[in-house]
Amino acid sequence: MKNVLTLTLLICAFAFTGDVIAQDFSGMDKSPMDMASYPSDYKISDKAVRVIYSRPQLKGRAVADLAPAGKVWRTGANEAAEITFYKGATIGGKKIDAGTYSLFTIPGEGEWTIILNKNLNQWGSYFYKDSGDVVRVQAKASQGADSLEAFSMTFKEVDGGVHLVMGWGTDRVAVPITFVM
Repeated sequence: MKNVLTLTLLICAFAFTGDVIAQDFSGMDKSPMDMASYPSDYKISDKAVRVIYSRPQLKGRAVADLAPAGKVWRTGANEAAEITFYKGATIGGKKIDAGTYSLFTIPGEGEWTIILNKNLNQWGSYFYKDSGDVVRVQAKASQGADSLEAFSMTFKEVDGGVHLVMGWGTDRVAVPITFVM
């Protein structure tokens, strides 16, 4: 009798738990979120900077159609990209305090405008307000040999500092960053 009661309780527990745990999940995001940090080595936990962004795909379209020259762009897809400086830094020669900022860009011929904005959790650039800008700097743009289907960001060590390098299609933009020690 005791075994029958135990078995009945277990069956009831699994039956009720199944309904509670059952969950419909949405499909894979078409522009998945990604992150780049410096230093990039996962064994180093003392990071200086990190950027979180979503990765739109070209899918036969031109970069200029998705990130038009002369217009504020969210620098990725979905939410505006966010960059966190864990230490004080200079970006494009301008001083920036440690903190988290929205990262916007204005694509252009030969150079892009890089914008750090204090307003966080923004969807796209639809609600962007330049009154929240903390810094605006110019960064050189160039053309790469290979075409990148997905928008990508990485950090590259360069002469005592790093560059935040953005690439999409054959477009490449390098933003110089040095850290205050």
